[in-house]
Amino acid sequence: MRLHTREWGTGERLAVLVHGIMADHRTWHELVPVLTGRGYRVLAVDLRGHGASARGAYAPELFAEDLLDTLPRRPELALGHSLGALALALAVEELAPDRAVYSEPAWRLAGSLGTLDPAFFTLFKRSPRLLTSFSRPPARVRPAGAPPATSSGQPTDDAPFGDRESVRIAAERQALDSWDENTALALSSYRLVDHTPKRALVRSLVQVSDPSLLVSAEMRAELVRRGFEVRTVPAAPHAIHRDHFDAFVASLSGWL
Repeated sequence: MRLHTREWGTGERLAVLVHGIMADHRTWHELVPVLTGRGYRVLAVDLRGHGASARGAYAPELFAEDLLDTLPRRPELALGHSLGALALALAVEELAPDRAVYSEPAWRLAGSLGTLDPAFFTLFKRSPRLLTSFSRPPARVRPAGAPPATSSGQPTDDAPFGDRESVRIAAERQALDSWDENTALALSSYRLVDHTPKRALVRSLVQVSDPSLLVSAEMRAELVRRGFEVRTVPAAPHAIHRDHFDAFVASLSGWL
């Protein structure tokens, strides 16, 4: 399946971004101007069942196949969050990026803290107000040189400077409205499958929040043994890029 894709920038470098469950390309609205400012052309997809992409059957391998059907090979940077990190890891050998960043990857849902069932996320579809209490960061300041964004979640040069939080909430709500909750129900059947890569196939960074429901301390040590670099962002929630953006970018030093 070819995915709906948004593109920004005209640089010679290429970065591809893959969002997590319930989100879409709008989740990257703060990262896009950082990347274009560094000379990247940026492509961000909507996974199947998300945003403006088509619906269908849902399985980890299908999310990965869609990336290969949609994205050009050998980007300089490929970055995936959560479900997007799972899809990216399954596609990375053929996609062949120079560098891959996996932010809070949903590779292993069964861990020492129990099993995270993706079906849980259907609660947000039925009660959107839960989003406002599930993850609300403290007030933040727009990073230097990054233009603000419109209410649609797209970077622009003329949006109000102080509207950062309302932009984020609007993007979350719009993504949730367009999300097919059957993705979560289908992924529930894979919650006991360990998709952790056996080794890093390209230069790879795993970015982890602390505490993390998905990447335990033991798993971090094992990932290092498998050839991944692991960086931890203290006191960060699961969506580091969305809720602790400045710390997110700081932890990517040397990878962008």
